Amino acid sequence: MAKKTKPSKELSKSEELFNFLYGACDIIRGPLNQDEYKNYLIPIIFFKRISDVYDEETEQLLKDTNGDKDYAALPEMHSFNIPERCHWNDVRNKSENVGQEISNALNGIEKANMEMLGGVFNSFDEANWTDKTKLSDDILKNLIEHFSSVKLGNKNYAADVMGDSYEYLIKKFADLSKKNAGEFYTPRFIVKLMVMLLNPKDGESVYDPAAGTGGMLIESIKHMNNSRLSYGKIYGQESNLSTSAMAKMNLFLHGAKDFHIVQGDTLRTPKFIKNDQLQTFDCVLANPPFSLDKWGADIFISDKYGRNIWGCPSDSNADFAWLQHMIKSMDKNNGRCAVILAQGVLFRGNSDSQIRKGVIESDKIECVITLPSGVFFSTGVSACIILLNNNKQESHKNKILFIDGSKQVVTLRAKKIMSEDNLNRIFKAYQDYQDEVEFSKLVTIDEVKAKEFNLSPTTYLVFKQEETLDVKQVREDYKKAVEAVKEAEKKMRECLIKGGFINE
Repeated sequence: MAKKTKPSKELSKSEELFNFLYGACDIIRGPLNQDEYKNYLIPIIFFKRISDVYDEETEQLLKDTNGDKDYAALPEMHSFNIPERCHWNDVRNKSENVGQEISNALNGIEKANMEMLGGVFNSFDEANWTDKTKLSDDILKNLIEHFSSVKLGNKNYAADVMGDSYEYLIKKFADLSKKNAGEFYTPRFIVKLMVMLLNPKDGESVYDPAAGTGGMLIESIKHMNNSRLSYGKIYGQESNLSTSAMAKMNLFLHGAKDFHIVQGDTLRTPKFIKNDQLQTFDCVLANPPFSLDKWGADIFISDKYGRNIWGCPSDSNADFAWLQHMIKSMDKNNGRCAVILAQGVLFRGNSDSQIRKGVIESDKIECVITLPSGVFFSTGVSACIILLNNNKQESHKNKILFIDGSKQVVTLRAKKIMSEDNLNRIFKAYQDYQDEVEFSKLVTIDEVKAKEFNLSPTTYLVFKQEETLDVKQVREDYKKAVEAVKEAEKKMRECLIKGGFINE
């Protein structure tokens, strides 16, 4: 049996906390492969955090009530209700069938908090805690003791520190599992740029129809300075069951309150419906899966919510289905949208060209930004950001700003990232909304029509003209250079002869 350890001194930074959390991989390495780490470690970290916060709250309640244990145990006095025999310490005290005890505790907590945690733990159905051929009692005891060595309550780690370290952990799991990393992780510098451009304001509703692990929603809340006005106005839908659970945990760990994360296929069965119509929001943003095939075109072609505004894309590529869904989800008066899509949407033909034509003529597109290649996980596809606005300011009407951000990238430890300077360069160009040679170009919709509705920025950018060389002058310069070399060789030979180094 593993020896119990006392809680160590608090770690001070998110990175250090991440190193501690990720250190648990050493315990399960071998019995589990890298792709399985997140299915076990993410639920156990959340379980520990919930238990430690519960203990903190109990301690404070006892202090406030002069030791009234009955009052301190009331479920409504805690962030989460922890039923009997479902606390971290209950599991820690077990020496046999530890996996079953963990499973029982996770299920018990979920059932006792269905409104907030419904499906959160059960979503990790690939984790088989009771399979002792994978994780023996000794390994699980070591895992429990590893996390028992550090308290993860709010007093030890504020929500932003805990949440950021969780984000580092998600990124690390994405690094380890690049084959499907793009399905649940968007690089955080891309997320930051998206939110900077969309600029959600206090009290506005924010919706991500392809929420992943909730990064864009969390960044939006941060952008609004964690305003209480955001409570109840954060919405996300995610098709993958365990990824939607990760999003809920991510929001909780970042201190978010009263948000709405649902699981389901957004294109086939959108979940946010109001009065039999698609619910609309002030800010809509997403990084949907690039060029998704077999996405449900047979349903979308006669969509009951009217999302096929300008037509139905082919079943081999859902890019314009996502775009139309997001446009339909924008508030009619104040709705803004920022979406990342493969650059093919800017110029592809067939059914896409007709839909693109309709979007352009609606005068909703405010800006198109191409992004550097190689900055997204598990794909070499070049991407772009399209910004749309249902309430363009007067000077932006009937115009589209094109920005070439493809060179705004730095290579760091063999990875391509966008630095703060890169992000600020793009953001400033968007704010200025004017021409900049080889970087941005403000174009009228009529000019876009003249280019057959092509939205590729390089079609419109103005490039510096290279200096034309005078052939006659080049020939003269060459002759002079040859004569100068001959003269230098002659002088060198004379010096070598004079010095006795060579004979005449």
